[in-house]
Amino acid sequence: MQNDHSVNVTVIGLGPMGRAMAGAYLDQGYEVTLWNRTPSRAAELVRRGAVLAASPAEAVAAGELVILSLTDYDAFYAVLGAVDPAVLAGRVLVNLSSDTPQRAREAAAWAAERGAVQLTGGVLTPPSGVGDPASSTFYSGPREVFEAHRDTLSVLTGTDYRGEDPGLAALFYQLNMVMFWTALSSYWQALALADAHGITAAELLPYARNALDLGRFLDFYAPRVDAGHHGGDVDRLAMGLASAEHVLHTVTDAGVDGALPAAIVDLFRRGVEAGHGDDSSSRLVEVLKKN
Repeated sequence: MQNDHSVNVTVIGLGPMGRAMAGAYLDQGYEVTLWNRTPSRAAELVRRGAVLAASPAEAVAAGELVILSLTDYDAFYAVLGAVDPAVLAGRVLVNLSSDTPQRAREAAAWAAERGAVQLTGGVLTPPSGVGDPASSTFYSGPREVFEAHRDTLSVLTGTDYRGEDPGLAALFYQLNMVMFWTALSSYWQALALADAHGITAAELLPYARNALDLGRFLDFYAPRVDAGHHGGDVDRLAMGLASAEHVLHTVTDAGVDGALPAAIVDLFRRGVEAGHGDDSSSRLVEVLKKN
């Protein structure tokens, strides 16, 4: 559905994600103002009707809603730190930059001191998923502000509001990244091992899909973990350690880097040495709680 009234959205940060977001707004008839440290990245969007601001202050001043797609919160401060607080006052800063929950809270306080409001966001899609309502973004911050801009934010992806605490969207995002990067790294490890034995990525693909489809395991373990039930009636940590050691030996025997499987062996071994060898591998949740 085309936007039937004139709404200006500012997008600051024109990496692949920022460009996709600005493009989604242009597709829906929004007036879009852009700023990027490298202006040439805006060229295609300007040809489509976006306006390139000469400075961050000019970009912020263009409208109430400012979408920030930056590498991290250091970049957030580097871009907005020199902007006159009078320009920031009354603006809604939708900070989609990746960083820690604590830094999100600090940035929200920084914005509030300047009369602005931060909505923290965590985008769970690559640029290709922007504009698809099936994609999702976590948001947190003042509910009233989120609700006022929900329709505009929904142009980008589906919205998942997590609560008033500005750190919650960053936390849920990082929880997802813990799983995503660890799982994807396991795939890179498997491909390196497969290649050492002349097996292609295409040949391994159907087996990789099956191995990384963990839904049934997650459904089984989640209620047990919440109940504190780590009994070894289904799996045992000691057997998991033996399996992890077999993986490590297979990797190193092939001359492949074993840092990742070695870290898994170390984790399992710590659990066994703590006396949990007869427990489920889910007991590692408790081991990991203790730094």
